[in-house]
Amino acid sequence: MPIDHEKIRKLISLLEQNNLTELAVEEEGLNITIKAEAPSAPQIVSTSVAETAAGFEHPSVEVYEVVPEEETAPAIDETHLVRIESPMTGVFYRTPAPDQPNYVEVGDEIEVGQTVGLIEAMKVFSEVPSEVAGRIVDIPAVSGKLVQAGDVLVVVDTKVSE
Repeated sequence: MPIDHEKIRKLISLLEQNNLTELAVEEEGLNITIKAEAPSAPQIVSTSVAETAAGFEHPSVEVYEVVPEEETAPAIDETHLVRIESPMTGVFYRTPAPDQPNYVEVGDEIEVGQTVGLIEAMKVFSEVPSEVAGRIVDIPAVSGKLVQAGDVLVVVDTKVSE
């Protein structure tokens, strides 16, 4: 089987764009594994703001104060939370099409078998159904971004449906 160099370039680009260290693809009996070197640990250099600003042509220093967010939502009983995980590696989508609404939103009540999103892998879209009924309390997966098998897509509080 001839090697499609353009497809390999696209896979390398996907690997780089998503900061992956390894990507494995199997298609029509051909297995391709692309590995990247793990990035080296960042070096932390201690210096003062004056020393840093003096070393650059266009010194520009912005100071941000990090203020912790106040907890406004009531605490959730963790024993009733179910994490719906990605069944495979692929790109997660919250909508059936770009011009359509999301399958679910935080606060929505869902039923067993209801679609919570799509995973695209090798140009094939697979629905991700909920295995439980309850209320959506979190959607940690970002639509349009790569997820790995086992990544949490949606968190459901099942206490609502009891």
